Amino acid sequence: MATRPFVVDGSPIFVAEGIFAAEIVAECRRRGLLAGAYALRRPRGATFLRRLARDLAEQRKAPRVLVRRGITLLRAEPAVLRRQTGLGAEAARAREVLRGVAALLAGHPHRS
Repeated sequence: MATRPFVVDGSPIFVAEGIFAAEIVAECRRRGLLAGAYALRRPRGATFLRRLARDLAEQRKAPRVLVRRGITLLRAEPAVLRRQTGLGAEAARAREVLRGVAALLAGHPHRS
């Protein structure tokens, strides 16, 4: 895995998002930078449909390939969530994450 530094001087918070964001939770916690770490917990069927609609609209691959890939990702999603929570992220619905970030911005940190 490649690494590169980034500077957050002067920023009240920073947000790392994506499937690999949980990889930095432990280090951020160790350095006293972690105010919250979340892994989105969404209905798998809805995620499958959103992903499929996006990929079909962008014509990324043949529809049959996209459906097969989507089913594979749908089945893998519980393991991905378990891995992210195992790395220190808290499984939460989008609304909970937005409330947590809003609280951080308001100066009421929820420390993990």
